[in-house]
Amino acid sequence: QVRFVESGGGLVQPGGSLRLSCAASSSIFRFYAMGWYRQAPGKQRELVAVISTGDMTNYADSVKGRFTIARDNAENTVYLQMNSLKPEDTAVYYCNLNPPPSNYWGQGTQVTVSS
Repeated sequence: QVRFVESGGGLVQPGGSLRLSCAASSSIFRFYAMGWYRQAPGKQRELVAVISTGDMTNYADSVKGRFTIARDNAENTVYLQMNSLKPEDTAVYYCNLNPPPSNYWGQGTQVTVSS
């Protein structure tokens, strides 16, 4: 089973930017659609961005126009560029297959947007 390691989170002021990275343990990930998900305290995990094997993308309305998902199959990596960050973007961000398997999530990376 492919595994993912997320990185790039941190503390940023409102209006700032971050770029998250997701390293896959196996090149098999290139045969799957990938998603970035997030979970804020006290809330359910939600899908924020999806990229297909053919690089078609889709976004949650809450991040549309601010976030960009991309994949580099040669590097086994998926990225999430986040601009114009808002306090409500604060969450732990995860990457996973789309749809995700029922029995695996990585450790995620914390994003905190605060002044």
